[in-house]
Amino acid sequence: MKEPREELKVSVHRIRVIDLETAGNGAHDVCEIGWQDVALVEGRRWALTNERGARFVNPGRPITADTMAIHHILDEQVADAPFWKEVAPSVLRPEGGVVAFAAHRAAFEQRYCTARLTGGLPWICTWKCALRVWPELPRFSNQMLRYLRMPEGLAHEIGLPAHRAMPDAYVTAHHLRDMLNAASLEELLAWSAEPGLLPRVPAGPDRGKGWDRLSTETLISYLQDRDSDVRFSAQTELTRRGEMETQQDLEPAQGSLL
Repeated sequence: MKEPREELKVSVHRIRVIDLETAGNGAHDVCEIGWQDVALVEGRRWALTNERGARFVNPGRPITADTMAIHHILDEQVADAPFWKEVAPSVLRPEGGVVAFAAHRAAFEQRYCTARLTGGLPWICTWKCALRVWPELPRFSNQMLRYLRMPEGLAHEIGLPAHRAMPDAYVTAHHLRDMLNAASLEELLAWSAEPGLLPRVPAGPDRGKGWDRLSTETLISYLQDRDSDVRFSAQTELTRRGEMETQQDLEPAQGSLL
């Protein structure tokens, strides 16, 4: 077992990583929320703090069998838990405050952690940022990044079981920490506000090819793709070549899994 590094007390410069598990049957059906904080230490480096936890939430409806097969949370475990509107404020408005929230594929968490609940604070999407910071990696899911990268200090047992809110937030926080120590907070926020910049074509006859290997004609054809991440990635390469003066506005959707 790899021993975790000594965890640090909360700093005023703090980002809260959020992970949600849901009942799998519609809106407002969160059944668990987990969190792990990352803070700036002495103004120089980012590190995990000892602020982490999880709370069950009553989703107000039964959890589907398909969803239970993923996170293994049972109806009886959440039957007496408070509802989302009672749980969310204490987690999303912690004492001392935070400068931003983060999640892997953050658009999902943002559906439930609305601006009204978060005070309108910005979000970092660690999936989008991983595409920028580690483009050489073959896949970018939270757990694949965990085992491809083997982040320093990640205690294996704390990050288990996978697909539970606190362990997943804990794993994501290690990715976020390393991203923040490789790029600025401003860069991560800017990348998160755009569609995902895919390092390779994710599907079709060009699957696995870097965008720089495609002809201009092929890149232009991808501008009609239904996936905004694909469109954005093709536009970015065309802009790099000087084939497009400016990039078109695209909906910053999370896109397809790689």
